Amino acid sequence: MLRPLATALLGGLLCLIGGAFDTASLYVPGIALAALSIGAVAWVSLAAAGANVERSAVAATAVEDEPFPLRIEARLGFLPAPGGRLTDPQSDAGAPLGGRRRVVLDAQATLPRRGPATLAPSVLEIADPLGLCVRRVRGRPGPELLVLPRIEPVAATAGGGGAGGGSQPGLGGGTRSSGSWRDDASDGIDLDGLRPYREGTPASRIHWATYARRGVMMERRMVAERTAAALVVLDAAAPAGDDELDSAVRAAASLAVALARLDGAALLLPGDRRPVEIAHDLSAWPAAHRRLALVQGGVRAQLSGLGAGTETLVWVTASDVAALPRGFERIPAGARYLVAPRLPEGATAAFTVAGCAGMVVDRSRRSAAA
Repeated sequence: MLRPLATALLGGLLCLIGGAFDTASLYVPGIALAALSIGAVAWVSLAAAGANVERSAVAATAVEDEPFPLRIEARLGFLPAPGGRLTDPQSDAGAPLGGRRRVVLDAQATLPRRGPATLAPSVLEIADPLGLCVRRVRGRPGPELLVLPRIEPVAATAGGGGAGGGSQPGLGGGTRSSGSWRDDASDGIDLDGLRPYREGTPASRIHWATYARRGVMMERRMVAERTAAALVVLDAAAPAGDDELDSAVRAAASLAVALARLDGAALLLPGDRRPVEIAHDLSAWPAAHRRLALVQGGVRAQLSGLGAGTETLVWVTASDVAALPRGFERIPAGARYLVAPRLPEGATAAFTVAGCAGMVVDRSRRSAAA
């Protein structure tokens, strides 16, 4: 209100000077300035009186930095607005008022971070053409929606080759024409009854005939035993920071989807005792995706509930890694990967995903860690 008041005072001052010096020509601009400021305040105030801003219902979920539609409707008061704009903090778009009494803004909004988010209120700004008077009418905040971590591609690095059997395509290992990542040495073997040998397997379960015929250690798989081809473990016990935790969550989500599309995967979330099985059709993924959006720092991965081993273990951590995580070497697995925002000094990245890097943990490293 300072600008119209100053304009009105200037008009009054011109009228006083005109009267004091008997200069009639000063009355015209003085009266015009005073009338202009009073008219601007009156017009803008009447347009803002009773004005309201409403946002239509939006989807219950959105993905980080991915646009989702917003529809905002504004209705003016007793008079059409002389000027102004309808804007929304979640979008760069805006709709000019242009003398209308009803304005609709269809915009694409984005939210930068995962987790629950309440949309900031939309703003209706009513102003006169000269900008003397400006009134802002805000809508109600909300609704609340859940922002999901975005899925990013897994990119193999030039120097990140696989380390031994069981390496995963897309994680620094080789691919198979059939789309399966299991060792080439297992071709022609009934994988419903056999699988690659894992350290610690009793000698009674080793399939010696395969070893004698092909020189490859295989073990018998119990018929009732069914494990996912890959297990992704997310450890949020001691994140290096909020950005690192978000990167680790995105990496875990991206890896779980990529591995599930290959041969099925399981995802163990912080605090859970049993992993979520994600089949090739990703039918279980939406629920797991929502839970990833709610992951908080300070919660350790629970390993005590894990039963049979997995063929590929991918451990994703948000902490600064100086050594292998505790319990990492105790999980029965063929190939193992450690994924973190920052790998230990001297480590070679086999792949990158969502701002994190993954390294192959070979048998020598696991033995040293044990």
